[in-house]
Amino acid sequence: MTQTSPFHLPRTHGFVRVAAATPVVHIADPLANAAEHEALIRQAGDQGVDLIVFPELSLTAYAIDDLLMQDALLVEVERQIARLAQVTAEAGVIAVIGAPIRNGDALFNCAVVLGGGEVLGVVPKTYLPNYREYYEKRWFAASTARTEDTVVLNGETVDFAPGLIFEATNRPGFVFAVEICEDFWAPLPPSTRAALAGARILCNLSASNIVIGKAEERAVLCASQSVRAMAAYVFSASGWGESTTDLAWDGQATIHELGAKLAESQRFAMTSQLTVADVDVGRIGLDRLRNGTFADCARQEGEAATVVPFVAREDDTTGGLIRPLDRFPFVPDDPARLDQDCFEAFNIQVQGLMRRLTATGTTRLVIGVSGGLDSTQALLVACRAFDRLELPRSDILAYTMPGFATSDGTKANAWALMTALGVTGSELDIRPAAEQMLKDIGHPYADGQPVHDITFENVQAGLRTDYLFRLANQNRALVLGTGDLSELALGWATYGVGDHMSHYNVNGGVAKTLIRHLIRWVANREDMAGAAGVLNAILDTEISPELVPAGADGKIQSTEASVGPYALNDFFLFHVTRFGTAPSKIAFLAHQAWGDASSGHWPANTPEDEKVEYDLSTIKAWLRKFLVRFFATSQFKRSALPNGPKVVTGGSLSPRGDWRAPSDGNARVWLDELDAHVP
Repeated sequence: MTQTSPFHLPRTHGFVRVAAATPVVHIADPLANAAEHEALIRQAGDQGVDLIVFPELSLTAYAIDDLLMQDALLVEVERQIARLAQVTAEAGVIAVIGAPIRNGDALFNCAVVLGGGEVLGVVPKTYLPNYREYYEKRWFAASTARTEDTVVLNGETVDFAPGLIFEATNRPGFVFAVEICEDFWAPLPPSTRAALAGARILCNLSASNIVIGKAEERAVLCASQSVRAMAAYVFSASGWGESTTDLAWDGQATIHELGAKLAESQRFAMTSQLTVADVDVGRIGLDRLRNGTFADCARQEGEAATVVPFVAREDDTTGGLIRPLDRFPFVPDDPARLDQDCFEAFNIQVQGLMRRLTATGTTRLVIGVSGGLDSTQALLVACRAFDRLELPRSDILAYTMPGFATSDGTKANAWALMTALGVTGSELDIRPAAEQMLKDIGHPYADGQPVHDITFENVQAGLRTDYLFRLANQNRALVLGTGDLSELALGWATYGVGDHMSHYNVNGGVAKTLIRHLIRWVANREDMAGAAGVLNAILDTEISPELVPAGADGKIQSTEASVGPYALNDFFLFHVTRFGTAPSKIAFLAHQAWGDASSGHWPANTPEDEKVEYDLSTIKAWLRKFLVRFFATSQFKRSALPNGPKVVTGGSLSPRGDWRAPSDGNARVWLDELDAHVP
């Protein structure tokens, strides 16, 4: 995890390391404030930071009122800007600092962008608050009052305008823009147009004072703007040292990306702080690429912007990835969020089934119950749907259908589950019919040979589905599907039968890793106390299709031994379908997430034996298998899916929804990219 080859560096994979700086403030003392800035810039440089953002008027302090109009102060500000520009060259960091800047006969509240030893550009504040405790129009002119688009600082003429776009010439996607405090509270923030013009990182220098409830308001604004603008949002507010004559300051700093909080500062701290995170500008670009609304809005509302080029650092001092990274993209780590997601997922499934039942006028369901995860979840959904529709659970006709490899444990769990839930349970032994079919087609097994090939397996899978559909005909019922999203991604279903086909599939939009937590969530409900024991027993059972008898060593057929760990496959699936991420980057992210079981967070209630880790070679091997199965061999199955509700933000694989692809595609380009860029 500490390797420093290009593959292991975050910036290789489109990450930009940003920092929101909260310096100790020295009132009306640019020299002392510059010293605080220098220390934080150098510290950021040592941590591999590419871009650092300071608060509003950070060189002077914000709450100094009429002192802002003093010539001595303004001259010293300009002198310290030159000093800090040189520091950025030495540290290899782009710094955005706050300062009052004169242009002509007006004073502007500005963000000054420094890098490579020079001032790259100056962005004046657009919206000046002049209400309640704010009085900025007494001292400052708004950006719209400027008479020219350049300003002279220390003898150099630089761009001076709102909406400047700063773009790294050597790091694709490293494009940022700046707005200042009140700009953010406007109905149309300047950062919106900056995003439409191409900025992927939006920076806000703020001196927002703190009152009860305001920190939450700021966080909501940052999160919502990062979603709406499809960007990252870096926010830094003034902290300790600002004048408390009439106001107080909490030093809130946050970094958000596409609505998710990546990092936040300790509020009310009395020392200088850096809040650091790696922003995935590559992911932002891919999300914008697939979002037609963003592109349409950019064409309709976007304006030409001045682009300021700069050269970003390219050294190898970044170290490991600094950002939250879910091992389970479909299962949040936070217990409260996990509870909310399980509530929503379960009720999406339930509502989908309820609507299909009412639309067809059907009051009975037929379902196969194996004692495994998927059929258990589907049966739980069916019970809840029947309860809400005030239909008797006895009209859920559940069948356990033992085959050649069905274990006593799974059959016992199936019966215990059907009994606990109060459905009409039955047992239908498919072995006689399977033996007859194998005999009819001349399969070696019928002659006593231990041939357990794909035909042997699919005869059983097909017969189970045949029985279910004919039972549905006989009972005027619908066949409820059980196959899940992860199996559809891998093509782990027998075409036309088995888990592939049903009248309606409530699990088709739910990843296997989420199903485990959904069952745990249901098991912990008070009204499920009678079924909790068997539900937990099912969770403890190894995932197996149980189609091939155990070998001489007693080992049962293992799904994950064939297709790979579902934890990894779901990780791959999310990043492929949600963002179109390249295989090498998926491998990098998977290694960051799964390379060390002791680091990071695990979803609530994850058993200790499931807290495993995978090295890069293992990840690469299973990713290769996933790419072949997903892109080359399984699409024809997904092109013929029954209906079922979309559940997760990662998307569905319905040919009528999120994922549309040719059934005769191939995986070459993805495999070549994997081999070319992953050691």
